[in-house]
Amino acid sequence: MALKPKPGIHQIKAHMVTNDPGCFPPPRVLLNSNESAFGPGQSAIEAAKAASSDLFRYLENPASLLAPALGKRYNLEVSQITVGNGSDDLLARLARVYLGPGDEMIRSCNGYLKTPNYAFANNAIPVSVDDIGFTTSVDAILAAVSDQTRMVYVANPENPAGTYISGAQMRRLHQGLPNDVILVLDCAYEEYVDADDYEAGHILAQETSNVVVTHTFSKIYGLAGARVGWMYASEEIIDMVSRIGLTFPLATSSLAAALAALADENHTKQVYDINRRLRIEFTEQMESLGLTVYPSQTNFVLVEFEPGPYCAAHCSAYLSRKGISVRRFASPAYENCIRVTIGIESDMSRVKNAIAAFLTH
Repeated sequence: MALKPKPGIHQIKAHMVTNDPGCFPPPRVLLNSNESAFGPGQSAIEAAKAASSDLFRYLENPASLLAPALGKRYNLEVSQITVGNGSDDLLARLARVYLGPGDEMIRSCNGYLKTPNYAFANNAIPVSVDDIGFTTSVDAILAAVSDQTRMVYVANPENPAGTYISGAQMRRLHQGLPNDVILVLDCAYEEYVDADDYEAGHILAQETSNVVVTHTFSKIYGLAGARVGWMYASEEIIDMVSRIGLTFPLATSSLAAALAALADENHTKQVYDINRRLRIEFTEQMESLGLTVYPSQTNFVLVEFEPGPYCAAHCSAYLSRKGISVRRFASPAYENCIRVTIGIESDMSRVKNAIAAFLTH
């Protein structure tokens, strides 16, 4: 008798186009995974190294150490914070707690492309609604709410387009939802935002009992390899999510690095400033080449090409041959797009020149 996984597992598919592992030369410029090319500050590196002497010990209850530091930094209630092995771990746990067979999770159709997997893994139903130019549509989400809706997921800013919705729009969305529906705000890229009408996700979560906000140390803090995420929500939700967490969710060195990175506000500010400048410059450069660039509030930009010989797939392959790795996606909506992470200045100059050469070769 064959083993039978839950039916939803069979619906989980890859959401990214895998880069060719056999390409030569191997990529030397990695602009595909939205890591911070600037890395963590020196204090975080030193803290991780110092903590390595304790790697033979389990790190018990890391939330008791990291949550107070997060609470102090962001003026949050410590009892409403938990931590995990990256924000992906926390989002998966949240889905396990609140989604079951027949439940619906609404998300933007071209938003974070992994989101449906959280529903599929729990035999729930992802409901994908139309967006507006890769930007979340509040009206479309509200129109899709049904008696089976248990969760609404919004990445703000969004990935892979880098778009966002304003604080006023987010509040309108929340006000239109039933009280028993959880609004999940994935704010992985929030620290890069410079839009005046954006509102930090935790502000709405502080005022309500059905809003959950997730953050990560993988982006602006430069700790993608450390795998540290955190969640802010009501005490009830935090309790439920914590109950099904890993026994020891963070490595000792990861926690040490996160604490040091959180305290190093000068490094974070420097990364923010450089990223913003290079993002604006690269956007202008791509537009000068006749390409479409979606306005981004993150550390990456989505660049759209015309179909034909100078399409996105051909550009990606050309860049790969030049030792530059960018990201393409399995969704048909992104067939003509590549996503380029903002790297260091020399990397951005290199990718700009390579794309210009591709368009004229």
